[in-house]
Amino acid sequence: MDNLLYIVKTINDFVWGPYFLITLLCGAGIYFTIRLGFVQLSKFKIAYRRLFGSFSLHGDAAGKDGMTSFQAVATSVAAQVGTGNLVGASTALIMGGPGAIFWMWIAAFLGMATNFAEICLAQIYKTKDDSGHIIGGPAFYISRGLGGKFGKILAGFFAIAIILALGFMGNMVQANSISSGFSSAFNVPQWFSGGVLALICTIVFIGGVRRITRVAEKVVPIMAILYVAVGIVIIISNISAVPEMFLLIFKAAFNPSAAWGGATGATIATAMRYGIARGLFSNEAGMGSTPHSHAAAKVKHPVEQGVLGIMSVFIDTFVVLNITVFVILTSGSVEFIDGKATYVGITLVQQAFGSFLGVNAGYSFIAICLFFFAFTTIVGWYYFGEINIRYLFGKKGIRVFQILVVCFVFIGSTQKLDLVWELADMFNGFMVLPNLIAILILSPIVIKLLKDYDDKREYNVNDYIKS
Repeated sequence: MDNLLYIVKTINDFVWGPYFLITLLCGAGIYFTIRLGFVQLSKFKIAYRRLFGSFSLHGDAAGKDGMTSFQAVATSVAAQVGTGNLVGASTALIMGGPGAIFWMWIAAFLGMATNFAEICLAQIYKTKDDSGHIIGGPAFYISRGLGGKFGKILAGFFAIAIILALGFMGNMVQANSISSGFSSAFNVPQWFSGGVLALICTIVFIGGVRRITRVAEKVVPIMAILYVAVGIVIIISNISAVPEMFLLIFKAAFNPSAAWGGATGATIATAMRYGIARGLFSNEAGMGSTPHSHAAAKVKHPVEQGVLGIMSVFIDTFVVLNITVFVILTSGSVEFIDGKATYVGITLVQQAFGSFLGVNAGYSFIAICLFFFAFTTIVGWYYFGEINIRYLFGKKGIRVFQILVVCFVFIGSTQKLDLVWELADMFNGFMVLPNLIAILILSPIVIKLLKDYDDKREYNVNDYIKS
């Protein structure tokens, strides 16, 4: 087992290193940002209006014909906002120093354009499965957009990778975060938390897309508002430390030794690696996961949904993840003894919130927030996995998939998951490659689509799909 862990870690060091996926993802972000005329800025106002104009906790029920635009973005944010916003942020801080946060911002800004492109393609190439459900995502725009044997092989590879990465191993990690958080905060046995979580997941999964979207559109806004509100109160209570915090982030981005006496040992390359990698892991831009929910949105024009991809990345990184970072840095919770951090991972976040709420209240509050963050991510990732099961096997494979995911959720709640974390990272990387190949090849379609939208031309899907 140790040998397998070493092999997978070695693969991940390359895959998620500065010379492969990080370069490709940032390169794709730069390409789409330039070719789409800085769409994340030019369409931000429209995106804001569309998101809050369609905000509702009581939207029409989703069904075979798709879901509302808000339900789609809520399901997307449900998947994006998870342990990465807490654990990922604190890990990047400790491993890469405060300068890593600057590079997180850069990755998110570029990722907004990439996510816009993914969602537009998912809308263009969406279709109906054998039971009449409207579905779409990378597997569909890869196979239909690229065409031929190459497209089918690449699409199949993506579908298998996302089922393994998110549906199984990723959900084990999320479940473990929940059970560990409740164990440390409330002394609840991890097997008990896992059993309750598995039961809740079963109820939600069996309810299908209708129940999944209902959960997402209600839980996501509430959990995000609660977490952000408490975080803002803590930041305001430490307002005098805010200017110094921003100065530290910008200084450390280019001179990591300027932070904390160089205790992290981070270099500029380290800060970039952890900042960009953790940022992309959190907002998932370019990974091909969130387009699955956006594909099912009922909109008149793909760009109307594409702009909401800009907002989902913004909310994930510039709102939720930043709250975590700002609370940690303004509370002064980062400490080093003999070059080693006193608090790491979720404990660092709990200590930071506990500095204002009190230790017990801080641990409890973060455990509860982590439950909702991780649970909605499980629901979102299950939905993405189900769509790819439908792509590969049709509706006949769904029940088996549901049973397996519930089993993996329970097992994940009770085990140490070092290997599973690494395997999830590895298959996440395997998802990215075919998705990036496809969206770059199909980029002229996205560019034409945006130009036609700006020129107010009527949308006809046949104008963009090759015959």
